Amino acid sequence: MIVVCPSCQTQYDLNDQLVQEPTFIARCTKCQHTFAAYQPVRVEEISFLKLAETKKKSDLDKVVVISNQKGGVAKTSTCLNLGQSLAMQNKRVLLVDFDVQANLTISLGYKETNSFYEALNGGGGIEKNILETKYKNLWLFPSNKNMVLLNKKYFGARNFEFLLKDRLLPIMERFDYILIDTPPSIEFFTLNALTTAGMVIIPSQCDFLSTHGIDQILKLIQLIKVKTNPRIEARILITMFDKESTASKMIFTKLKRLYPGMTFDTLIEMDARIREAQIMSMPVLEYNQQSKAGRQYLRLAKEILGHPLDVS
Repeated sequence: MIVVCPSCQTQYDLNDQLVQEPTFIARCTKCQHTFAAYQPVRVEEISFLKLAETKKKSDLDKVVVISNQKGGVAKTSTCLNLGQSLAMQNKRVLLVDFDVQANLTISLGYKETNSFYEALNGGGGIEKNILETKYKNLWLFPSNKNMVLLNKKYFGARNFEFLLKDRLLPIMERFDYILIDTPPSIEFFTLNALTTAGMVIIPSQCDFLSTHGIDQILKLIQLIKVKTNPRIEARILITMFDKESTASKMIFTKLKRLYPGMTFDTLIEMDARIREAQIMSMPVLEYNQQSKAGRQYLRLAKEILGHPLDVS
């Protein structure tokens, strides 16, 4: 086992048999720094149910991932409020919280829940852990802090990218849409989500660093197309748009020019009611039907469904 001192970066090769506990206290003999160290978690082989094969050609089309490696771009807000807007169009929608931070779960008012980790490890699978929310046509597969163990247990295992897809396949027919919220990082969670999806929605603010964040996720999507999911397509959603800002308008025009045909016609404006709804743990249109951003998410749902964009 290799242990690295976080203070001076000195490496030590310890005999695994000398350490019995998963967490232990170590002291660096070079700088005398005391720190917590951890036994390495061995990557476990994955038992698949329906590895890599969809039951119908259209299965992936109903799976939408919300992803961007740049944080603070309204990924969770988009997942929640787009999901609710699709549900309001009489679509059966499953929201999947695939983020260790569990922000989507918290945004719907849930705290003590199982997660994908428990579902895989004696918790009865995904179907038994899906929660029916109080909103019509809207279900949640929640997350919790134990999700971090998935990355430790399975990242790097053979075909690990297909694990989420494999477990969702048996329940796909129950839903018209499955929306997956992802963390602002690559590794187990984002790679699994992108392997499962037919569409990736990339939320992006109109700020100076937006194009960099979009470029990062688009490069990853191209890699996913080659390796695990050739049918995945990306669309860009402008979020937190300030219509009074000249800079925002300039960057919006630039994004439309850089990514022709990939940007939704609908954009989501800045709206204080989004944050207020988060405090109340509910979708924004349930909090206030006059919310500008809420009505724009409803417009986005209609754009995805191919309906006339008649929402003002």
